[in-house]
Amino acid sequence: MKRIIRDIVKYLLPLLCGVWLFWYVYQQLDVETILQILKTDVNYTWVVLSMGVAVFSHIARALRWRLQLRALHIEPSMRVLINAIFGMYAMNLLFPRLGEVWRCGYVAQREKASFSKVLGSMVSDRLSDTVMVALLTLLVFFMQMKPFIRFLDENPSIEAGVTSVLTSVWLYVGIAVCIGVVIWFFRTNSQSRLVQRIKGLMANVWAGFASIVTMHGKFQFIFYTLFIWFCYFMQLYLCIFAFPSTSHLTVAAVLLLYVLGSLGMGLPVQGGIGPWHLAVIAGLSYYGITGNEAGAFAFVAHGSQMVLVVLIGIYAFISMACDKKKPKGERVVDDIVTEIPESDRL
Repeated sequence: MKRIIRDIVKYLLPLLCGVWLFWYVYQQLDVETILQILKTDVNYTWVVLSMGVAVFSHIARALRWRLQLRALHIEPSMRVLINAIFGMYAMNLLFPRLGEVWRCGYVAQREKASFSKVLGSMVSDRLSDTVMVALLTLLVFFMQMKPFIRFLDENPSIEAGVTSVLTSVWLYVGIAVCIGVVIWFFRTNSQSRLVQRIKGLMANVWAGFASIVTMHGKFQFIFYTLFIWFCYFMQLYLCIFAFPSTSHLTVAAVLLLYVLGSLGMGLPVQGGIGPWHLAVIAGLSYYGITGNEAGAFAFVAHGSQMVLVVLIGIYAFISMACDKKKPKGERVVDDIVTEIPESDRL
């Protein structure tokens, strides 16, 4: 019963919140007008190009992850890595963040490797993404400072709330207490089986995390990282040309939309449904694009990527099903060959 409640809170509740937020945003708009815009005003060639660019970003993520895994002496094929990345996005669409654990488990099982080491490589993989989001956020903040200031002026309660949290003494007291409790627990229970298991897990995770420092091809890693985020940006940038109302937006404007959307995707909601739409529609309002036009753009830009995730997920699981059969046959042949005396082999 506890597990069921935990799963409901962990997976179903965020989905319900996202769906409710999506409904809240769109119930204020005219759905019939949005449908009419989707039928007559959208150039879907740009949308398809956006989806194609997204595929390249996923393949680049697989190439980047391969560099980290090689530093751990784990060398899966590109087919395995692409299956893992494609499957990860599909799993995240069903259960937020579970896809990250799933891809590590798939590769670890497929390559007979340490799960915690593979998990550590994933942590460093995602850390680089977090750094990129932070850098882009700073870049956009300085490029688009006026919209941010206007937003805070229009929403003084948000500014006051953030300021009060960051300046609250209790925040830092709470952090210090949590750190002290963790240190005390590990020192007083250093010989317990649980602590030993946690230390072993953290050691393997750190080994995977440190792979970014010890791996060969650091410049390739940087290149793939920049390429991935360039593709992410281009997904949204290409979509603006699909709508007459957004085709005039500048690169700086799209960067703002992109950062707001990335922050929305950071919330643990399946596919960012709801938070992403709200963030992008709010960003479009800075440039005078409001109402049904903003709602239609957010729906198409987000929906096209969700369709792509479903398609690549189907491909990944079909590929994995076929891949399971092939290695078995190869192993059988290898076993038969090794059992035949060398003198009797052709």
